[in-house]
Amino acid sequence: MKKKWIEKTVILVSLAGALFLFAFFLKDVMIPLFSMQLNNDVEGAKELLISKGAAGGAAVALIEALQMVVIFIPAEFIQVTSGLSYPFYIALPLCDLGVCLGASIIFLLVRVFRFDAGRSKKNKDQIERMAADNKEKKVWMLMYLLFITPIVPFGAICYYASSTDIRYRRYILTVATGVIPSIITSNLIGAGARAFIMNALPLWVLVLIIIAMMALLFVLLWLFLDKIYFKGKDGTPESAACFLAMKIAALWRKHSVRLHIDDEKMKGIEAPFVMLCNHVSFYDFYYVLELLKDYKPAYIINHHITSAPVLRHFSKKAGMIPKKMFYRDTAAVKMLRTLRSGYPVVVFPEGRLSIDGRSSPIVESAASAYKKFGYPLVLANISGGYFTYPKWRGKFYRGDVTISVRRVLMPDDLRQMSVRQIEQAIEQALSYNASDNPVNRFHKKNKARGLNHMLYRCADCGELYTTQTKHSDLYCTACGSVHHLDDSYLFTDSIGSIPGYYDRIKELERRDLAETELKAEMNVKIFSDKKPRVRKEKGVCSLNREAFYYSSDQIRFSVPTEKIPALAFSCNKEFEIYYNNEQYYFYPVENPRQVMRWSLIIDLLREERISREKGKISD
Repeated sequence: MKKKWIEKTVILVSLAGALFLFAFFLKDVMIPLFSMQLNNDVEGAKELLISKGAAGGAAVALIEALQMVVIFIPAEFIQVTSGLSYPFYIALPLCDLGVCLGASIIFLLVRVFRFDAGRSKKNKDQIERMAADNKEKKVWMLMYLLFITPIVPFGAICYYASSTDIRYRRYILTVATGVIPSIITSNLIGAGARAFIMNALPLWVLVLIIIAMMALLFVLLWLFLDKIYFKGKDGTPESAACFLAMKIAALWRKHSVRLHIDDEKMKGIEAPFVMLCNHVSFYDFYYVLELLKDYKPAYIINHHITSAPVLRHFSKKAGMIPKKMFYRDTAAVKMLRTLRSGYPVVVFPEGRLSIDGRSSPIVESAASAYKKFGYPLVLANISGGYFTYPKWRGKFYRGDVTISVRRVLMPDDLRQMSVRQIEQAIEQALSYNASDNPVNRFHKKNKARGLNHMLYRCADCGELYTTQTKHSDLYCTACGSVHHLDDSYLFTDSIGSIPGYYDRIKELERRDLAETELKAEMNVKIFSDKKPRVRKEKGVCSLNREAFYYSSDQIRFSVPTEKIPALAFSCNKEFEIYYNNEQYYFYPVENPRQVMRWSLIIDLLREERISREKGKISD
């Protein structure tokens, strides 16, 4: 009882003092300073504060307090101004005092007067979502996280915390210490700006100071997350590394895509489970993340992404599961280990991004493994995402994207189904064609840019590498044919669609497949888990029906085509192959567009083998 009386007394005294000081300074300091803030007159504010002496210092604390209570007023202005006006050892305590005063007023407003900061609803919702994601974390820990993360205003954090059952003593201690890194950053930026204005500091040094301060905040955030907030979660999807990666992804893409989620069929499904999803664009992992926002999923990712030392360490801490594309490795074992730890696992079984907007064959079926695992199998489908950022275009277009759960196979369902039935269910659920009933219209000038890197051969005359683009047209420099794309990425002539054009190229290549032999000089990067980790060399690649061959001054090898189910590649850049547990990246010395042809020939050879095997079964 006594402690509560003391807390209320402190709050009331703080409020009375703040009101008195506001009234005292209102005319001579506060109003002029706010006017300068609105006009972004940092130099004028500095001169005003210095001229007022102690009153100027008090004004810093008061404005900092007011900006806590009135959330929409940014606090950075007064913090930078104080750094410009006073030595660091004075500016820091002034700003911190103001924050504590504002936090105490907010605590009083919420606890005593039951004030609800309705204007901060958006920030409140954001904080509550973070709190819901980390229910086991204490309020003060969440406050520290939010203070270090430059996303939510200080005042909004205090309004939220005051509405919980946190005690004032813990609350004000957390506020006083949690805001220090941000205040230090702003004060030092202000001090650096002061030195720059006085011509005592070169511009490049000021820029370095600003970068260093931002880096300091990030390091402090990382240490807090890794060592305190997510302590003991290393190597799981609940780790600090995974939290940061997903938050950055959400900030990066949240406002650039209109995402629609249909998770009705997942109601009642609890982790762990396996989710399979089609792979239409570079940002599919983000769409899945939003679908599974109430879960903590682990992702199967390309082994190459984790090959660099820093990324390897980071991805391991984040609980991601590396997989060598189109190559047998131990990913399934790691996947089962993750499931047994209680986390869902997300897999893009096509293994590479869609080429023309249609489903890619699932060449590495894991249906038998899913059947044995004994966990629910969730089948999701992304539509509308292909044309927002296809692999042949280097620019993202804003549009509507829908991710929906099409089917859920429970363990009992999987036990009763044959492997082939499971495969068919997966293929059916993940099936799509972006050119069927397009959901987006793109009023862009250069819609066709990059399309010739994928549609490398003229569908009309059959010439190789003669296709070019201009604005929304794909044309051939050999025969002069022109195909125009409308705003839905459909051709306006009889060829109809991008898949339709691609199918004509396939037929041209299939017709000559028996005689086709590819050969090209390559710049090569070889990635290994051993030292040296990356080697560079030059060599020659060749491909025929029987095998893929590579030779250089250092090594010579061949891989039967039947052991290459598909080629992962980047349009107009490179393709990759694993050999002897090393990853080879091949960059054509001439005409990098040809990587698309190498990939297509491998696809056609696989289709030929499958057709031949089906024929034998029929016989």
